[in-house]
Amino acid sequence: MAYKRKIVAWVSAPLLVGAFGVLWWSERRRPLRRREVESKLMRDARNLVVAGLGAVVLQLAERPAVEPLTRLVERRRLGLLKRVSLPGWLEVALAVALLDYTLYVWHVVTHHVPWLWRFHVVHHIDLDMDASTALRFHFGELLISIGWRAAQVLLIGVSPWSLTVWQNLLFLSVMFHHSNARLPIKAERFLNRFIVTPRMHGIHHSIVREETDANWSSGLVLWDWLHGTLRRDVPQDEIIIGVPAYRAPEEVELKKILALPFGKERPAWLLPNGDTPPPRVVRHNRTDQLVA
Repeated sequence: MAYKRKIVAWVSAPLLVGAFGVLWWSERRRPLRRREVESKLMRDARNLVVAGLGAVVLQLAERPAVEPLTRLVERRRLGLLKRVSLPGWLEVALAVALLDYTLYVWHVVTHHVPWLWRFHVVHHIDLDMDASTALRFHFGELLISIGWRAAQVLLIGVSPWSLTVWQNLLFLSVMFHHSNARLPIKAERFLNRFIVTPRMHGIHHSIVREETDANWSSGLVLWDWLHGTLRRDVPQDEIIIGVPAYRAPEEVELKKILALPFGKERPAWLLPNGDTPPPRVVRHNRTDQLVA
């Protein structure tokens, strides 16, 4: 296989669009969380507009900046993985794993650095969560993340093929674990030994901060397990999706969420009445196992 090449758009685009369609259908047919604050069609439309703006940034800013770096890495043998001679398949596998881990780190950073949280909060204030939430990232956050992506490529030693394999797996993963599709609990428990699943990531989108500060992984569960940030013991029907400071549908309209990072910042973890959402009382024997 020519690892200097990349996955072409006519292969990846139908795959990603098809996956989104399957998840959208599954969410309608068998939803995981049945409580719905806003109309799904309205939310999906809003989220797809935000995604469209993000796609413009990725096309006009990230792609011209990052793709040449992958070719430079390949030509000059730059980065960690290029310091040793590895079979092509192993280099790709390690690159994908290291990209996934460094994305875990970036995710933690976006929550704990205040000026980055201003942008990332746009993703979290969705009042419901489904596959369209996976695409709802403020264009400003995507623009800022280009520097991190460039550093990932150069330090790890990411080839063009490795980058596109990871990008496609990442899109599939985030759409899957943000989805509101109800999987059989036994099947999801098996999958969640290895990858992030809807019940696991639903906990990360809770208005309870102790739950949001868990389950940071985007692909492999391994990183949360290693860092002690894995949480599985919260039932989905007890989760309130969102951020405490933004609880009304009129506060998350399209114009307002696009302008949100540039306006006056609210204390995100206080409810509109000034209270803090109470911590959850865990009533389950197996805190290490997903609950239905």
